[in-house]
Amino acid sequence: MRIIKNTILQGKYNKPILIDVFYKETNQPKQIVVFCHGYKGFKDWGAWNLMAEAFANAGFFFVKFNFSHNGGTVEQPIDFPDLEAFGNNNYTKELDDLETVIDWISTNTDFKNEADKNNISLIGHSRAGGIVTIKSEENTRIKKVITLAGVSDFRSRSSTSGDLEQWKKDGVKYVVNGRTKQQMPHFYQFYLDFKENEERLTIKRAIENLQIPHLIIHGDNDTSIFIKEGENQHLWNSNSQFEVVKGANHVFGASHPWKEKSLPTHLLEVVDKCCNFIID
Repeated sequence: MRIIKNTILQGKYNKPILIDVFYKETNQPKQIVVFCHGYKGFKDWGAWNLMAEAFANAGFFFVKFNFSHNGGTVEQPIDFPDLEAFGNNNYTKELDDLETVIDWISTNTDFKNEADKNNISLIGHSRAGGIVTIKSEENTRIKKVITLAGVSDFRSRSSTSGDLEQWKKDGVKYVVNGRTKQQMPHFYQFYLDFKENEERLTIKRAIENLQIPHLIIHGDNDTSIFIKEGENQHLWNSNSQFEVVKGANHVFGASHPWKEKSLPTHLLEVVDKCCNFIID
């Protein structure tokens, strides 16, 4: 298997996008799968590398990356050394970062014999479920879209709601990261960007307009993004496929760091469902 880690892409916001690719060298163009991490996430979180290997072994050209403002750096792509960047992140930047990644994989001649640039699927976990859904509705290069424990509404998220007057006055509000114990900032620009682009950032609108195959995967023991949000998405697109992973939590049994040599059972089930859906 060929694994190329931490290639640096320059995005639109003077922050690097770190990207990984996983594939088996066969000299045959393979379907491309682009995976997007969620809120307080990163491409090397938990079992995501094992998941990438599983997709590559199944015959896909698998791409994952760090959003430019996720709080990681080139030197330290894991965790959140750059809280200033984290605070300046917003949904529009994530959509633009994803566009940069799609452009890169669509034009990169290094992989012309290994990656089928005309067959790109997107997978988004948690918050990125909304990002990949919106991007799939607006970018005709995307052929299939999958959400894993995906959100159904950005307006109701903690990063776009709460005491707006206090947030505006202070210019920043903080969310504690339960694992690292960092006080993670959200600058008020996050809310302003959301309001300015609210129609584009309405996930329900994007789902109702989707013209491509759409898979929604959710665990019924998810206490972070309740399964109701998956059910709502399925309701908005009667052509979507809705798969419930029995007993699964928000990260499908994974955790960080993940020291096992194999995928957790629920995440393995997720990978199988994804592969079957994309191959069909």
